[in-house]
Amino acid sequence: MSNLNSEALRARIDGVQKLALGVGIVGAVGAGVGFSQDPEEFYRSYLVAFLFWMAFPLGCLGLTLVHTLTGGNWGISARRVLHAGMRTLPLTALFFVVVAVGMHHLYEWSHADVVANDPILTHKAKYLNPTGFYIRAALYFAFWVGYAFMLSARHDEYERRRDESYARTTRNLAGIGTLLFVLSVTFAVTDWAMSLEPHWFSTIYGVMFIVGQGLTTLAFTIVMSAWLAKSDPYSAIMQPKRYHDLGKLMFAFTLLWGYVTLAQFLIIWSGNLPEETPWYLSRGYTSWRGILIFLLTCHFGLPFLILLSKKVKRNPALVSKVALFILLMRFVDINWLILPAFHKTGFHFHWLYVATPAAMGGLWVAYFMRELKGRLAGAPADTYLERALEVAPSHGH
Repeated sequence: MSNLNSEALRARIDGVQKLALGVGIVGAVGAGVGFSQDPEEFYRSYLVAFLFWMAFPLGCLGLTLVHTLTGGNWGISARRVLHAGMRTLPLTALFFVVVAVGMHHLYEWSHADVVANDPILTHKAKYLNPTGFYIRAALYFAFWVGYAFMLSARHDEYERRRDESYARTTRNLAGIGTLLFVLSVTFAVTDWAMSLEPHWFSTIYGVMFIVGQGLTTLAFTIVMSAWLAKSDPYSAIMQPKRYHDLGKLMFAFTLLWGYVTLAQFLIIWSGNLPEETPWYLSRGYTSWRGILIFLLTCHFGLPFLILLSKKVKRNPALVSKVALFILLMRFVDINWLILPAFHKTGFHFHWLYVATPAAMGGLWVAYFMRELKGRLAGAPADTYLERALEVAPSHGH
């Protein structure tokens, strides 16, 4: 079996890690200057950055849970990328501290005087209050971090034991974890995103974010797999059918994103309730409408048409370019979901909306590369790689 941690691969990972760290530091300096000039815009840009970048580790955790339950070679070939991604959740928890500190700049329900003069917020105050916000966030991250490291450790232990009873126990834990994952992410995005407009609510909002996280992670996994395939042994693992598998999943999540986005709109449009429609009025009947049309065309229409092609899905150069484009669209989508809560009259741009995501992204990518290098060097490899290369029978894990 080829060495997973070859000198060439280590050098490439180190290069990306240094570059990402440099981008993160420069972006952080810029964000710091922006904070000194305009704290309100800083916290808004920071929340957008946080909600975008948290999709990567959470999506990695979610897909790892799904693959542990269902199996499949698509997850075997992507296993180390997914594990490295979900192991960055401690950094994501650290990123959240700034959101917690800036609560009063972001959430109107955090101001007691506002709540006292608003019957709806008074009614919701038993849930939407600073103490509950902090406690729930601690519980979310405790579960996510704990399950990420537990699953990673159990997958490694399975490599050592080759014991199917141990694998079955891990699948049972993944079943419980999947249920808790869906619930926790739904509550988290309710706290951190939907409560920006606390008079509004949507029962499908959490599903929109979960689907978006899955799509983000699949696109990221394809990009990373194509990049890793330039070095052994991934050049042997990532055959066209592996890209085809991941491309089909990305296509499916693109369709699912379109479905849940349309479903929410149709439900609110048909209900036509005064507490629900303002959310779409600010996003679809102001200059934000241009972003909406752009998303429908480029987040859904173009990827849908391009990914219909089997040739594209089996070509690493082409499918990775589509994946990069989808990642860009995911960032635009998060901006469209969040920023109209602060700028209801129309489209608004501030340079912090670029600097802050760049800062957070650079730091996250640098940390991810560190974890990836550790997973490639230290994790047991035989069974999973043999299955990915199809030189050993499936173990059903």
